[in-house]
Amino acid sequence: MIIRRTPPHPIASSEITPESVYLNRRQFLEEAGLLSVVALAMPSDLGRSRVAQPQSAYPTTMGSDLRSELTPWDDVTTYNNFYEFGTDKSDPAANARTFRPRPWSVRVEGLVKKPADYDLEDFIKPYKLEERIYRHRCVEAWSMVVPWLGFPMADLIARVEPSPSAKYVEFITLNDAKRMPGQRIPVLQWPYVEGLRLDEARNPLAFFAVGVYGKMLPNQNGAPLRHVVPWKYGFKGCKSIVKIRFTDREPRTAWNLAAPDEYGFYANVNPNVDHPRWSQAKERRIGEFRRRATLMFNGYADQVASLYSGMDLRKSY
Repeated sequence: MIIRRTPPHPIASSEITPESVYLNRRQFLEEAGLLSVVALAMPSDLGRSRVAQPQSAYPTTMGSDLRSELTPWDDVTTYNNFYEFGTDKSDPAANARTFRPRPWSVRVEGLVKKPADYDLEDFIKPYKLEERIYRHRCVEAWSMVVPWLGFPMADLIARVEPSPSAKYVEFITLNDAKRMPGQRIPVLQWPYVEGLRLDEARNPLAFFAVGVYGKMLPNQNGAPLRHVVPWKYGFKGCKSIVKIRFTDREPRTAWNLAAPDEYGFYANVNPNVDHPRWSQAKERRIGEFRRRATLMFNGYADQVASLYSGMDLRKSY
């Protein structure tokens, strides 16, 4: 007999977000403080609950074929990598409970024609929020399928107009040990920094997330703003972003600084390149017993392989 085992979680099954909440657009927007921001950008009939319909109330432009594989809410929100709140997978959910992601501001700076400091609502205001269901692959050989809510990274890039000399975009998380207790321990060089080549950031898959499962981002998932790059390992996603910098130099990223022999700048999911301490050829979906073959570029090769034409992906890991 096969027994399904899942990691222990502090959230009881009674607290799992019901489908009616997941499908209710208005509740998300009210909780996120964004109702007035996007109300004019979306058809008025989307403001009503669509509980009877199986699809999300948000337009889904990516990954709809993965809907039947969605990882449950309690796994998505209690099994996390977010070292600012602790190094164990259960630490972020426990230690981020008192974190307050409002008020929040985001600075855009560097080689860009329109640098600015934005309040979070002003930062999000121009965009139509949409749902994207993406595979989320972590370097430790576990994975999830997550329904994110947000907007394309390319939209912001077009808005701020990088200069011709800009080749990379750098993301920087909040650095505040009083609010993020994990930063009191020098596990990494704080603040957490990640980066992409500008052409990677412009790819239609690259995404800024402000919600998950139709609700505002929980603290442990990177509230109030994170980015998602689904063809790369999960550590490439910077959480609780406060600064976005455009630069002509490859950013020195947090894990590459901490362990350069294990974590490269690109971090593309490549089952043919093992981590020095474990194989990457197989992965296990959280909540499943079996292991499955890891897909090149996490299954998004058709959309992103051309970005790396001519590169040796064993060296540029």
